[in-house]
Amino acid sequence: MFDLPAIQAAIREVGCDGWLLYDFRGQNILAQRVAGVMPKLSRRWFYFVPASGEPRKLVHAIEPASLDHLPGANKTVYRRWQDLEAGVGALVSGAKRVAMEYSERNANPYIGRVDAGTIELVKSFGCAIVASGDLIQQFEAVWDADQEKSHFEAATLCRAAYDVAFDFIASEIKAHGKVMERAVQARIMKHFVDNGMTTYSPPIVGVGPHSGDPHFDNSDENNAPIERGSFVLIDLWAKMQRPRAVYADYTRVCYVGATVPDQYTKVFNVVAAARDAGIKCVRDAFAAGRALQGWEIDNATRAVIEAAGYGEQYTHRTGHNIGQEVHGNGAHIDGLETRDDRRIIPRTCFSIEPGIYLPEFGARSEVDVYIDANSKVHVTGGEPQREVFKIVV
Repeated sequence: MFDLPAIQAAIREVGCDGWLLYDFRGQNILAQRVAGVMPKLSRRWFYFVPASGEPRKLVHAIEPASLDHLPGANKTVYRRWQDLEAGVGALVSGAKRVAMEYSERNANPYIGRVDAGTIELVKSFGCAIVASGDLIQQFEAVWDADQEKSHFEAATLCRAAYDVAFDFIASEIKAHGKVMERAVQARIMKHFVDNGMTTYSPPIVGVGPHSGDPHFDNSDENNAPIERGSFVLIDLWAKMQRPRAVYADYTRVCYVGATVPDQYTKVFNVVAAARDAGIKCVRDAFAAGRALQGWEIDNATRAVIEAAGYGEQYTHRTGHNIGQEVHGNGAHIDGLETRDDRRIIPRTCFSIEPGIYLPEFGARSEVDVYIDANSKVHVTGGEPQREVFKIVV
């Protein structure tokens, strides 16, 4: 539901004169979600929400009713490109600071969904363009009660998936001496299907050097055996198979044997300490009522790994927002690839997943953190992994 009073209050809070939502053929999923517009309409549409007053619409003659479900009776229908440009000028007339899905110098590409030419057009009418990242969070990344419930359901089932996977590895090795990565992957996918879950892609199951590749892609051509003495990383993500459900996303590691070699324990302990530092950063900020930005959590986590001498082996951001897509549209936990200065706000969720990646193996520990409506910090998916899990066969 499009909550005009709440959106206009948020626009005023960020100091803008209005928010210009725009899309062409599904390029701006953020505007689609906020406006509740069908994806991939065939013509350009604009919807201007002023900080106060009636919203204004600009739509093409082929799709004149595309924004009729939104507040505002002021609608201009265009056919010619000249009419479109004049219409955009009329939409933003009198506005000096306009929020759009834009990031200066493309510093945050997750926000930058509007093409440069459209930005130039809007600027030509005397508008300064402001990134809409924090606005998007409030009206796309924030979860409602049903979505919150769906996450905790998915979290429980994802945690159970590790028990299923580890038991499967143990039974197969006992019976056959080994099990292939792809077989473990398939067993996890069966668990998801059996429990009414869905995912956009299968989990990562990586043994040895494959665990050292953060985005290892399991395939029939690159399918390694798991056997006694193997170190294994499993990264899995899934959501309940119903409309608007949101994801849960976790990573755990295990060793096939009764005693974990020191090399694995040493690296995993650094990763776990980094994860805990990130969690503490979030808890401390919310306990103090202090505003918190995504890059700050990344810095707190990364500092632990750098102090241990593995900074160059920690090659990605600390985490990402989680929503209807596993990589959602709210603040990411990133001070490395981007400096994500979006605020961490209530009723949003994100991962904390530091890792150290070496040629022989890699270790990552991933948890999800959810901030509820009362600003309570939840670490979901069960107790964070405290040591390398041992599969004794």
